[in-house]
Amino acid sequence: MYDYSWIQWVFLFLFYCLFGWCFESTYVSLKNRKFVNRGFMRGPFLPIYGSGALMMLIVSRPVSGSLVLTFLAGCVGATVLEYVTGVAMEALFKVRYWDYSDQKFNFQGHICLSSSLAWGGLTILMTHLIHRPVEKFMLWLPESVLTAVTMLISLAVVVDFTLSFKAAMDLRDVLIKMEQAKRDLARMQKRLDVIIALTDEALDCKKEALDSKVEALEEKLEYSWEEFLLQSSLRAEGMKENYELKREELTANVEERLEHLRSLISESTKGGQFKEHLREELAELRVRYRQNLKKPELTRYMENVFRRSLVKGNPSMSSKRFAEALEELKQSVQDYRKKKEDEE
Repeated sequence: MYDYSWIQWVFLFLFYCLFGWCFESTYVSLKNRKFVNRGFMRGPFLPIYGSGALMMLIVSRPVSGSLVLTFLAGCVGATVLEYVTGVAMEALFKVRYWDYSDQKFNFQGHICLSSSLAWGGLTILMTHLIHRPVEKFMLWLPESVLTAVTMLISLAVVVDFTLSFKAAMDLRDVLIKMEQAKRDLARMQKRLDVIIALTDEALDCKKEALDSKVEALEEKLEYSWEEFLLQSSLRAEGMKENYELKREELTANVEERLEHLRSLISESTKGGQFKEHLREELAELRVRYRQNLKKPELTRYMENVFRRSLVKGNPSMSSKRFAEALEELKQSVQDYRKKKEDEE
């Protein structure tokens, strides 16, 4: 049973990738009441289904005479495959393309009891019902035709997978950059808090103490922004409270502090050199704030159709580490699509 040549195994893998895509895309499209191209790749292929189908055929081969053992073999084999694939993809791409965290008896969100049982039942269905006509069709095809079709589709799948893999890596990179932008806002807020506190202290002091206060202030602010980022990373615990705020809240806080500092400088009549030093600091922070506000990492991400399609095709993807950034990215993709539809 299942004594196939390597080209036949490849054909079966591709066939079940296509079968899985048809099944899942139809289910999700009906559920969302609109067409959804499901999966990691942009073409009509879901590699996890192709891998799962071959795994079912292989693990069930030694116990094909027993439904119970076939069921158990499918449960174990498919669960191991699903877990290894889920862990590897999250480690590589920083995103979960499926998550069972809300299911009972799940393990790390990658696998769960109900899914394992479903895999076992699907293995029986696969080996005793679905695969038989597929096998008959494959063996009916002339070897030359089978080889030509398989090689041609394989080439298309390899190209698709390469582009999709790059899009997934780009998704990972943009999430990291978005999180870094938020971290920079938190650091900017912290730096502004320090500057404002020291400025208030210096400007409120008596005239005779101003020079010493200004000197102390300039010593504390003399290091560059890059040095400040390094110092902030070393004091990460002290910034935890700021960093827990959402990006929109951090943006509003930074804007408020920049305006407050500008007012302090404008209204003060003390310390000409001191005020000039603050103006330079304020100008530098404003430039960095405006660069952050433009979200260049999101703009570049939206330029590529494969990147946008990856997000649209996996609406349930999640990320523990980059949860806020991923939700913002999803919303940006939706807004981009709506804008294009309105323009048309």
